[in-house]
This record gives sequence, structure tokens and C-alpha cells, in this order.
Amino acid sequence: MFSKPKTRWWLYILLTVLLSMVMLPFVWMLLGSVKPNSELMASPPSWLPQNPSLANFQLLFEKASFGTYFVNSVVVAVVVVAANLMFSAMLGYALARLDFPGKRIVFGAVMGSLMIPGLVLFIPQFILAANLHLIGNLSALMLPFLVQPFGVFLMRQFFIGLPKDLAEAARIDGAGELGVFFRIYLPLAVPAFATLGILTFLGSWNNFLWPLVVSVNESTYTLPVGLALVANGQHQADYGLLLAGATVVVAPILVVFLFLQRFFIEGIATSGIK
Repeated sequence: MFSKPKTRWWLYILLTVLLSMVMLPFVWMLLGSVKPNSELMASPPSWLPQNPSLANFQLLFEKASFGTYFVNSVVVAVVVVAANLMFSAMLGYALARLDFPGKRIVFGAVMGSLMIPGLVLFIPQFILAANLHLIGNLSALMLPFLVQPFGVFLMRQFFIGLPKDLAEAARIDGAGELGVFFRIYLPLAVPAFATLGILTFLGSWNNFLWPLVVSVNESTYTLPVGLALVANGQHQADYGLLLAGATVVVAPILVVFLFLQRFFIEGIATSGIK
């Protein structure tokens, strides 16, 4: 008879304490977003709001144009995520399963691109966007990020881990290369798609410096840029408005991760990313 493993009660206590420390700022942000400034500035501060109200959120979308910023962020994030999933999957599959001249050179270029800091490409990308007359347009927020080398590497590692017998059986049945890719491998790539989708969404949703530079008017601002305006503009002393804006920025990230966390963990485990 095998003895049951001892319950590590101290580990659960430690994890609970660490989780509480991580969640504490988010709880304070959420509770503060429904407080008036008088309660936020009270001394000593109180955790629970005495007179909770959604006035900060109402003011945020009426006077701070957060509705426009939110729509811009959603449009940019959806396009960037969709493009990265498709292009990264196609190139990753080609590098993993196809033989073509220059394959090693292409893979070397992908790996070399991973080593280039993003700030090094900032000025060339801005000059290119300016020459294409994209400054002040949502297209400038999307085009530089439609495909990323990390996504190509992630998808390649995932496709390498899938058995070759699936493709060979499909080819025997008369499927072409596109049929093998779309009908056999893509349905199996859901965990990798979830992982890449979450990481790409986080990068696009939280991107601040590039939208700040290429957006020359408020009609193309995204949520991080809009939140910075709320923090440093005419609403500088309105901490309730600032906390409400931070809640709006963080909420979609939490929702996406909660829905896809199972696939995210599985994708990391099966893609060779340690």
C-alpha cells in the first residue's frame, strides 16, 4: 500500500499570502473607482466605500472620451492578434514541416530578430510610417505589429511537436499542402493559438509609447494614452477618475486571461518554451 502524500499546509498558506499581496492593488483600484474624491483623500483612508457610485465611470466616458479610446484599443488589438495568429501559424508551419531553399536562413533571421530590442526599430518604423502618410491613422498602430518573430518561433515549436504521420495520412488521402495545414494542423493548434493570442493581446493592449508618438489627435488615441491624459491633464487631481480609467484598462485583460488560461498553460507546456 502506498502512503498518501502529506498535505503541505504551509505551502497553501504561503501561496494565499502571496496571492493576497498581488490582488491587493487591484482590489484597492476597484474599490477606489466607486469612491468620490472626498473619501479617497480622507485620512485615515477606508477600504470600503461609504457612498459607492458609478459617477466616475460616467464622467470618464462623457468628458474624457474614453469610449473612443476603448473602441480604438479594441480595433487595434483584434486586428493585431488575428494577423499574428494567421501569419505566425503559416510561417511557423513552413519552417517546421516544409523543405524549401533558404529555410535555415529564414529561421536564422527569425531568431536574430528576437535579439533586436524594440527601441532600436522605433525610429525606422516612425520614418517609414511618415513616408507612407500613416501618422495620425489607426493603420500606423497596427502595421508594425502584424507579425512578430516570437509568434513565428512559438508556432514552429508547436508544429514540430505534432506527429508527422498526420500529414502523411492526409496526403495519402489526396489532401494538398493547404488542406493539411488548414484541416489537420490548425485545429490541433488551439493551445498555441491561445498562448500567442494572450501574449499578443497584452502587448497590443498595453502598448503606450508607439501610439503616443504616431497618434497626433485624440480620435486615434488608445486607452493607455487616454489614461495618461487623464493622469496629467485637466483631471490631474481627480483620483477617482484615474482609478476608474485604470479599471477600464485592466478589466479586458483579466477577462481574456480567465477565459483562455487553460489553453495558455497547455500551450506553454507543449511548445517547448521553458
